[in-house]
Amino acid sequence: MKFVKGIGLFFIYPLFMLVLGFYAGVQFMNQYESERLYYQPAEDAEILQSVPEATELPEGLEDFEKAEEDPEYLEVTSTSETLNVETKYVLEEKDIYRDTVVETTRKLPDKYVGMNREQFLEAMEEYEAFPPLAEMQRGFVGLEVLSFSREKVVVQMNYRVVLPTDSFYLAVSDNRVVVLLDDRETVYIETEIRLEKLPEEEQEQIINMKWIENEAALYDFLEAHTS
Repeated sequence: MKFVKGIGLFFIYPLFMLVLGFYAGVQFMNQYESERLYYQPAEDAEILQSVPEATELPEGLEDFEKAEEDPEYLEVTSTSETLNVETKYVLEEKDIYRDTVVETTRKLPDKYVGMNREQFLEAMEEYEAFPPLAEMQRGFVGLEVLSFSREKVVVQMNYRVVLPTDSFYLAVSDNRVVVLLDDRETVYIETEIRLEKLPEEEQEQIINMKWIENEAALYDFLEAHTS
């Protein structure tokens, strides 16, 4: 009997452990699935929160919307187009005192042929900073590029047209030499001549308003210090 009882225990004990292990495995899988389903929405929410919102228009769309508001926008902002010998060069010369504009269409100067928008704007900025003496004498005060395209560029030249007098005065404004009419108040020409670049004696004369006897003498002074 003891032998039979020992055999029974030999088979029953492993079977009991097998059933217990299976039961524990089923409970573990149920708990795992429950936790996975519970946390899954939070993970999805984190993923959705991590996706950046589209705060900027796709490249090209912004230009399209601006072009709808301003038909000339694409002409001015285009960077792929370059000027050629067939490009029309339109100058709008504006008298800012009288608020009048004279428009002329000319042949594009050779130095601008082949330029794109950025290069042309840089050239215009340089022209504005260092205008020719003839432009200064006309009262040139600045310019603006109104449109740019392969077919046509439009540049507005602004002038302060003041009739000259028989004599002039040289004075200082923002550390630069300015030419005044003989009333000592009306600015005739604003130059890029810096006061500190002149000889000390001439600096003192200009600080005290140097008298220039006529237009020829004024031209000689400007030519000597701007060339």
